[in-house]
Amino acid sequence: MPSSFFALFDDIATLLDDVSVMTKVATKKTAGVLGDDLALNAQQVSGINADRELPVVWAVAKGSLVNKAILVPAALAIAALEAWLKGRGIHVPLITPLLMIGGAFLCFEGVEKLVHKFLHKAEDQAHHDALVHAVADAQVDMVAFEKDKIKGAVRTDFILSAEIIVISLGTVATQPFTRQLAVLVAIALIMTVGVYGLVGAIVKLDDVGLHLSRRGGARAALGRGILAFAPKLMKFLSIAGTAAMFLVGGGILVHGIPVLHHWAEAAKALPPGWLWENLFNAGVGIVAGGLIVAALGLFKRLRGGGGH
Repeated sequence: MPSSFFALFDDIATLLDDVSVMTKVATKKTAGVLGDDLALNAQQVSGINADRELPVVWAVAKGSLVNKAILVPAALAIAALEAWLKGRGIHVPLITPLLMIGGAFLCFEGVEKLVHKFLHKAEDQAHHDALVHAVADAQVDMVAFEKDKIKGAVRTDFILSAEIIVISLGTVATQPFTRQLAVLVAIALIMTVGVYGLVGAIVKLDDVGLHLSRRGGARAALGRGILAFAPKLMKFLSIAGTAAMFLVGGGILVHGIPVLHHWAEAAKALPPGWLWENLFNAGVGIVAGGLIVAALGLFKRLRGGGGH
């Protein structure tokens, strides 16, 4: 009995160690989506009254958990179906196409953000002014306003969570079901707690800074520093998130297309390899995203022209 117990304990320890390693790999691959998820959600809950910020973040976090509770079983079912078909001699890749679609979507979203930022500044300012007016206007139903913000944030989370789960599944697709389940659940919890814990901290930074700035001495100086740092942090997260979308999305496309993968390996052979590989991945991501944005824009124009 003791030997059986220790054998079981060793198996469990080995399993947990493997899960830990695979979770770290999956976390690295989803880091780009995480950065964008963090930036997007911090922006989504902006414009809410200060005393309602954390309840709104908590509501979105609960919605995120529901999203992942749907996505994890769906991803595992897809992996199981692919394995079942393969066992019967039917080689139909299901995970790789999903990864490619996810990578293309990330590239598209990255380019769309750049286009919107540089070509639609007036719309952004109008949206910001509307938020400020809604918060200041006593006639506005803030409960309904918050619900709309929450719904929008949860929809955004669903898309990004799907990317995270699919990318994670791609790293453990060849592993047994129990390890796939453990890694996906670990990733889902880590990403949810990490993202919304940081979002909560970020949206309250200005309150902390304001509180400290009203104190004397060093605390006041620290408070003023936090107030100056908070908007810069938001801007950095937005830039880093967009860049990471091209790196991650482009990397997925590169690994899924043999000729691009061959070129990436050639670039990697040039010192410093990591730099050229990342630049290549980012370049592929920007080009792919630009092509998708252009194609969608052309489609909308043709459809609009046909309507007249």
